[in-house]
Amino acid sequence: MVKFILKMNEEHRARLGHQWIFSNEVYKVEGDIQNGDLVKVYDSNAKFIGCGFCNINSLIAVRLISASEEVDLEKLFNERLINAFKFRKLIYPLRNSFRMVFSESDFLPGLIIDKYNDTYVMQIYSAGMEKNIEFIVSSLKNEFNAKNIITKHESYFRILEGLPLEDKIYFGEMSDEIISDGKINYKINFASGQKTGFYFDQCDNREFAGKFCKDKSVLDCFCNSGGFGLHASLNGAQSVTYVDASRQEIENAKSNVILNELTCKTEFIEANAFDYMENAVIENQLYDVVIIDPPAFAKRKKNIEAAVKGYGKLNRLAMSILKHGGFLFTSSCSYHLNEEMFLEILSKSASKAGKRIQLIHFNYASMDHPSLPIMRETKYLKFAALRIY
Repeated sequence: MVKFILKMNEEHRARLGHQWIFSNEVYKVEGDIQNGDLVKVYDSNAKFIGCGFCNINSLIAVRLISASEEVDLEKLFNERLINAFKFRKLIYPLRNSFRMVFSESDFLPGLIIDKYNDTYVMQIYSAGMEKNIEFIVSSLKNEFNAKNIITKHESYFRILEGLPLEDKIYFGEMSDEIISDGKINYKINFASGQKTGFYFDQCDNREFAGKFCKDKSVLDCFCNSGGFGLHASLNGAQSVTYVDASRQEIENAKSNVILNELTCKTEFIEANAFDYMENAVIENQLYDVVIIDPPAFAKRKKNIEAAVKGYGKLNRLAMSILKHGGFLFTSSCSYHLNEEMFLEILSKSASKAGKRIQLIHFNYASMDHPSLPIMRETKYLKFAALRIY
């Protein structure tokens, strides 16, 4: 097996459980390699660190997968899939749909699997995982009785890893599913849906926010398939206004309202969230609850300055259209924007809007998205619940 020898003192993160070896940490490579090969990693004193998948064309040179020198990939993948599944059923015993594998956090670096009943949707962001994906497919069929196994990749991460962009159907077919997050049902169209078809990472936060919506007027911006607004309606909201720039997502939200037989007053608006809230400020249109769940404004570190301005404006507008004592539920899924920066943005937004804020709750992604303390990269979503005065 090919050996990767690290530079002096570059082994400390890996010894603590970080799974990435960066290209600038590598001193030399012994042997002929191809991207996706399983390799051994050693420190500068020739002490073994672990085995992992290599990619010589990526900033992440090796994704560590085992601390053993001999690795049976088929057995390892099968055991880790089973462990990941058992954990999800422990936290969500009544659900059949959730994020089943969260990449490095489940010790399967470069692999995401979302379970939609008996349909499994994968995102593969490691050359080594792609090279050995048949082991994963076999386990999903044999251990979990999968009826459909497909991919729904994000091109950005595939490009970084130098992988082809096309999606595949590994087993079965691509057909619609109706899933439950434990309280609300959703119709999932894999052909047109964003990400793998649904954002499981906000499930716990949607349920939390819904508890504050009884008899309230609610604005759900960047509503996507309507998750936050649907929970608000389920919890007795007086009215819910759904806003999204995507016509397809507005139609999805409408379908999900009908699917759940929700009867509160609803309005569906295809519009840019910034434009909608700016107009609401001009017209002095106020809400009891505002929910904003935007896409990532900073996928790269170089975009962080623009992202800070974007989040600042967005939250200032949201605070400006809230009634005195109203609630703002706001999120950021930009990894490069950390918790401290996000809270500072909210404080500055409040100042500019002439408001005072109380932080009543702060959370991250749902429990089916565990994180590793040593890998900040596994903790990306921030969710803040504020009361506005």
